[in-house]
Amino acid sequence: MELIQGMLPYLSSPRFILLCLAGAVAGLFVGAIPGLSVSMATALLVSITYTWSATDAMAAIMGVYVVGVFSGAVSAILLNIPGAPSSVVTTLDGYPMARRGEAYRALLYATVYSFVGSLFGLLALGLLARPMTALALRFQPMDYFLLALFGLSTVGGLSAKSYAKGLVSALLGVFLALIGLDSVLGTPRLTFGIQNLKAGIPTVPALVGLFGFAEVLTAVAEGEAEHQPGRLQKERVPLRTLLREFWRSLVYCTIGTVVGALPGAGTPVASVLAYGEARRIVKKPGRPFGEGAVEGIVATESANNACIGGALIPMLTLGIPGDAVTAILLSVFLIHGLQPGPTFLMTGAESFSAIMAGGILGSLFLLLLGLLLAPRIGRLIQVPRRILLPIVTVLCVIGAYACQTRLFDVGLMLFFGLLGFLLRRRGYSVAPLTLGLVLGGMMDANFRRAVSLASTADNTLAALFGRPITLILLALTLVTLVGNLPAVRRRLSGRKKE
Repeated sequence: MELIQGMLPYLSSPRFILLCLAGAVAGLFVGAIPGLSVSMATALLVSITYTWSATDAMAAIMGVYVVGVFSGAVSAILLNIPGAPSSVVTTLDGYPMARRGEAYRALLYATVYSFVGSLFGLLALGLLARPMTALALRFQPMDYFLLALFGLSTVGGLSAKSYAKGLVSALLGVFLALIGLDSVLGTPRLTFGIQNLKAGIPTVPALVGLFGFAEVLTAVAEGEAEHQPGRLQKERVPLRTLLREFWRSLVYCTIGTVVGALPGAGTPVASVLAYGEARRIVKKPGRPFGEGAVEGIVATESANNACIGGALIPMLTLGIPGDAVTAILLSVFLIHGLQPGPTFLMTGAESFSAIMAGGILGSLFLLLLGLLLAPRIGRLIQVPRRILLPIVTVLCVIGAYACQTRLFDVGLMLFFGLLGFLLRRRGYSVAPLTLGLVLGGMMDANFRRAVSLASTADNTLAALFGRPITLILLALTLVTLVGNLPAVRRRLSGRKKE
């Protein structure tokens, strides 16, 4: 009740609402442009809001944050270029829908369930901040490693044809993530003397190349550049049909919130876990997963935006950022003399109310902007491919260069575009590779940290795996891997038929 009373002055303030709306509009356009990310937009806002009051800064930043996470789905659905790593899984079903002329429907589901996920995560932040922080504190380095490994073990859900090929693709991504400075020794690793690779492979050029430029190469190779686009069908989706996935979406929101509360795990892990859960619990999707199932979009977008509230939990209660955006948000707090930590919910109640109010307003603007702009943005799919492909190519170059303003990144984008094209021709999905690339650094650092800590214990094996959380994650990973072996799957399918 106190929290609601604290939010009311902000929810009724025209200045606060307008600043949040301005942030939401900025988040929508920045996040939808390939190569520009919500973290980049938030970082730019820090310099702008330096002289503002703390509450004004929170209004603008929360608007950017909430809508920016959703907007990555726009380019993922329309152009097959995820606006952020969290939108990689959205491309699997969103882009096939767009190619069938169902871009409007795909964007509608993405908008509505991103709104549901945002509100769910913020509600969890308001009600469960302390208990979820206690859970996050129990995670050790080996638990983070196994959590990422479990996420990658579900890559069968990202590769419709072959689980083995999906796993190979994921392992290739993990290998590429090892390029750069060693996380423990600090020495160059797999850089082959190339100075620009010492910092590792940047995510944005890799994403843009694997999805955007590879799509251009595929279209040209298959002669699709001359094909006329399909019609954009503005469907009237009944509210009852739209909300049919509501109860299942709460499961995905729970996954997103819990994963978001784990510092460093982030939206890529949440999206892949939610997508894998959707494949498990949805017995009869409208279309097969990976071929335009709205159930896949619901799962990933619900989990992505639920991560927002989850990521704010460790940042506010422990002073530990949950993801890149909350790390930037932490700097805003420090600039304005606020100190997140265990006593923040008591000493910083006013700022906490501003964050909650900004998040709720951002969620409402997400729904409003998504519903109003989806039909107009969706008309991109009606542009003839002979015109659209050169535009996409230019966007790919600009997006790769804008990341760190290096021509080297443009070369990396072209390399990953060619790699993605060759993998597709051989029947390998690039989504698992991307997730391996994103999660590989986290897996490497946490595994080596865990081994280093366990090496000083009397029983190394017990130190590594002797905790309940560790054993549960290990069991889940092994069950997933064993359950997807061809012999095991044939036996299970045979029992189902009997």
